[in-house]
Amino acid sequence: MQRKAYVPGVAVLLAALLAGCTGGSGDDGTTDDAKPGDPGTTAPAAPPGRYRTLPEACAAVDHGTLDSLLPGIRQIADEEQRTTAYEGTPTLTYDTDRRVGCRWKVESENATDHLYVDFERVVSYENAVSDDSKASALYTGKETAADLPEPTSSASADAGSSASPSDSPSDSESSTPSGSASPSDSASASSSASATPTSLQPRTLDGLGDEAYLNDTLSSAGSTARQRTVTVVFRTSNVIVTIEYDEQPAVTGEVPDSKEMQDRARNLAAKLADTLNG
Repeated sequence: MQRKAYVPGVAVLLAALLAGCTGGSGDDGTTDDAKPGDPGTTAPAAPPGRYRTLPEACAAVDHGTLDSLLPGIRQIADEEQRTTAYEGTPTLTYDTDRRVGCRWKVESENATDHLYVDFERVVSYENAVSDDSKASALYTGKETAADLPEPTSSASADAGSSASPSDSPSDSESSTPSGSASPSDSASASSSASATPTSLQPRTLDGLGDEAYLNDTLSSAGSTARQRTVTVVFRTSNVIVTIEYDEQPAVTGEVPDSKEMQDRARNLAAKLADTLNG
């Protein structure tokens, strides 16, 4: 009786493995293997920003600077209340590595002063966009929204023509003794534009961070004292710093001094920039 041929199981498994290896490549010689060294397979990640953390906002402004910005703080007789005023009030935040801020408000017999400081650390979640580029785009949006006047001699004329639609109602409400409403409105607009020297008008700033600007606005005349708000915004790498400093005199008719407030705000901005670079 003839015996049937017997193929061991190991030989069958080996043959199947060999067939699988040779069957993976097509007749055209192509292969599915990726070459990690090939250019264009993965875009290089953009560099991260310089800053990974932020300073403590309420501790970033020293007492001497607060004395200058908020003169009424030294008039607070109660020591505990004065200490609390120096400490400020932190703004609500859910991630202190991404955004922090602090507010101070002091009332005195001459005026009410308010200071707000905000630090924002920008992080880009796009592989090809750096943190610095993302921060620069956000800063540009802020500057555009501020609508700074063109740094030319015709800025006052432009301001007068652009202010008439929005300023006319407030001018008419101020009950200034004048003849017709239209001439007084135009006169008020031109006088307010010429009252601010060119050197003090809203503008971009040099020598402060990577880019910076200053805005200076004065509330319309009315039944209360006019409030001036000076805003300084600057960017250093992937951090954007915003300073808002406003003052409202206690006496109706008084106007806060533009140069004095701008000097104080710019001095604080320079110190905060040093804090970030330190």
